[in-house]
Amino acid sequence: MSVGDVAGLLGAIAFLILVGFLALPLVKLARTFDAATQSVKDITAHTVPVLDETAATVATTNAQLVKVDAVTTSAAEISQNVSALTALVAATVGGPLIKVAAFSYGVRQAMSGLAQRFSR
Repeated sequence: MSVGDVAGLLGAIAFLILVGFLALPLVKLARTFDAATQSVKDITAHTVPVLDETAATVATTNAQLVKVDAVTTSAAEISQNVSALTALVAATVGGPLIKVAAFSYGVRQAMSGLAQRFSR
């Protein structure tokens, strides 16, 4: 074996050691990617049922909101009907009631005036 062969052999060994040192971080990086892939799979497996439950909850909530909207609409219609009825009763009974109140006030005033005259 010549000096050139020994130098070539030492160069090849040094190259193998260098490749070995560079391969270790790549192996660790591959393990990290595998762990990240597994984490994403686990998160996906847990998230999909939660999303399904959320969609079902939103659908149920929307159905309840439709019912609440119907109740609110009915309540608004009842309120309008009561308001119209109140206005009708006030217009129908209000005028004569004011006249009766004014008449009774006048009678009281006249009676008190007469009572003052007779008491003197």
